[in-house]
Amino acid sequence: MFRTHTCGELRLNHINETVILSGWVQRIRKMGGMTFVDLRDRFGITQLVFNQDKNAVLFDQANRIGREWVIQCKGVVAERSNKNQHLDTGDIEIIAIELIILNESKIPPFTIEDDTDGGDDLRMEYRYIDLRRNAVRRNLELRHLIALEVRKYLHEFQFLEVETPVLIKSTPEGARDFVVPSRMNPGEFYALPQSPQLYKQLLMIAGFDRYFQIVKCFRDEDLRADRQPEFTQIDCEMSFVEQDDVLNIFEGMMKHLFKEIHHMEMSPFPRITYADAMRLYGSDKPDLRFGMSFVELKELVSGHQFAVFDAADYVAGICASECSTFTRKQLDELTEFVKRPQIGAKGLVYIKFEADGSFKSSIDKFYSSEDLKGIANAMNAKPGDLMLVLAGETKKTQKALSELRLEMGNRLGLRKKNDYAPLWVVDFPLFEWDDETQRFYAMHHAFTSPKPEDISLLKSDPGKVRANAYDMVINGVELGGGSIRIHNSELQHKIFQIMGFSEEEAQFKFGFLMDAFKFGAPPHGGLAFGLDRIVSLFAGLDSIRDCIAFPKNNSGRDIMSGAPSPIDMNQLKELNLKIEVPEE
Repeated sequence: MFRTHTCGELRLNHINETVILSGWVQRIRKMGGMTFVDLRDRFGITQLVFNQDKNAVLFDQANRIGREWVIQCKGVVAERSNKNQHLDTGDIEIIAIELIILNESKIPPFTIEDDTDGGDDLRMEYRYIDLRRNAVRRNLELRHLIALEVRKYLHEFQFLEVETPVLIKSTPEGARDFVVPSRMNPGEFYALPQSPQLYKQLLMIAGFDRYFQIVKCFRDEDLRADRQPEFTQIDCEMSFVEQDDVLNIFEGMMKHLFKEIHHMEMSPFPRITYADAMRLYGSDKPDLRFGMSFVELKELVSGHQFAVFDAADYVAGICASECSTFTRKQLDELTEFVKRPQIGAKGLVYIKFEADGSFKSSIDKFYSSEDLKGIANAMNAKPGDLMLVLAGETKKTQKALSELRLEMGNRLGLRKKNDYAPLWVVDFPLFEWDDETQRFYAMHHAFTSPKPEDISLLKSDPGKVRANAYDMVINGVELGGGSIRIHNSELQHKIFQIMGFSEEEAQFKFGFLMDAFKFGAPPHGGLAFGLDRIVSLFAGLDSIRDCIAFPKNNSGRDIMSGAPSPIDMNQLKELNLKIEVPEE
């Protein structure tokens, strides 16, 4: 028997019991004739005591062990004289009577503490050691708990968990596929799924009514804090539903998670249209933990010989309460922030509404105090507030102002991780136009249904058609999204035509789904949540990487295992692949 109890289990009611513990040596403290060892496993830490006077041989043995050695200790539970309130087992200790070294360890490359001295790359190289840290382990325990609660909730609503294929046909719309060569079919390839979209629709056609799957998905795209090449979705689909049915079920699921995980009762989630989200926040995933919504000013500020405003398609600003005390240095920092290449604004106009009611601005030369007061009235500014205004091409300026709004939220401490502001964004455009290829692309995917009242616009003005699509957003992060699907083959053909697919191309890529539509497809819809993003939100993390057991770095590499890597030439020959080695 390796152990009778875990290292987080023993309490005062176990005093005088003889127990066996196994685990890793967290730390060793040598104090004269006494040596104290903190023994750690997944469940906690227990202090072991080795006394030279009682057992000199055992004492010497304990003094030879090192950090992260794997040991087994038999001993008697005793009450601690100096209790540790920071440990669940802090009221007791184990008076050791036997010690077995199960495995020695090299000195770890970084300290295994919550506040470690290991950098990101080093910890990813030794991820199996990093996973021993409480902070990382807790994230994975939270991930497990969230997945468990999702399954419980969806089971109560009669969803069936069904696995769909991992080797599928490539349908290169949207992000790039990861492709897998087929040995048995030379020159042909599978793709790894970006989502189980087509298969879950087929399950609805098959009559499964309600499906879900916690599923790995793969996208060959550039990485950032909330993206990995492989990620996990909570993928769901329902038959005989309209948009409200889907939103109510999955708003309920998120409320269930908040109640079970954070013990919070959430109010109904507000709903905002895509058009209003862009107009008020310049983003389809607005952070509503704070205000500072946009105020459009173009008509009000034009005609004052200020060329920046007069020439701009769009002029809008935000009002930061009680910020008129910002210094010139702070305002210069904000100007440099919006002029960064990734934001792209050419400059920033500020208007201070001083506490005494006067105005000070960077456009005093062109606007009188009365003019500035009119702007302040339009922006609902009060004495002591600061107004920040950007101008330019509409979409670019909205994006820049959105980034400025978030930056002000950060600077003013308004984006608290323990505050949650959920909402649904609805009525997205069905299509987006690409100037480079001169064609429409689906904003969500090609199987999204248009809103019934907009179907007549498909022929005359496709760019104005709204989708029966929706995203759940919390704290500026899109946690999931979906749509009501097309279930009519004629309408689906029309969508493919608008997207520039020939009849043959549509049949080659999606023919099996189109054929299935002819055998009685029910009205259906669904959505998919990013499990990694949900865990990150609940754990208060800045990156999804910290809640994935073995993540990739920003270059898509697994530093620990060395993937991706070259493969043997014999394997390439079996797959009928040739790799050209670039010349030196």
